[in-house]
Amino acid sequence: MNIRIYGISQCNTVKKARQWLAEQHINAEFIDFKKIPPTAADIQFWLTHIPKETLINRKGTTWRKLSTSEQQNALSSDETAIDLMISQSSVIKRPVLVNNQRVLVGFDAQQYTDFLA
Repeated sequence: MNIRIYGISQCNTVKKARQWLAEQHINAEFIDFKKIPPTAADIQFWLTHIPKETLINRKGTTWRKLSTSEQQNALSSDETAIDLMISQSSVIKRPVLVNNQRVLVGFDAQQYTDFLA
């Protein structure tokens, strides 16, 4: 299995997900958005599995600081959403878990169990 988990190391949800993976003895490569920003190809791939309305964290500070027109543009256009997620990776809901060409966003222990089964 080639499992990758994307996020920000200081994010509490990412910490919980990484801890859960470690407790389950599941080896996952961690990619920190702050050190290695996601590429357009990464985000395009994620968007083939997850709607942008789910992938964009609309509850976070980064999103709330955007103007209404920036928010509307990101939600109406994949290209604009991708540009936003590249330039401000904190707007991506975390963590993003990728396993065998499948994608899961956020953390819930039962969802992880089912996803990795």
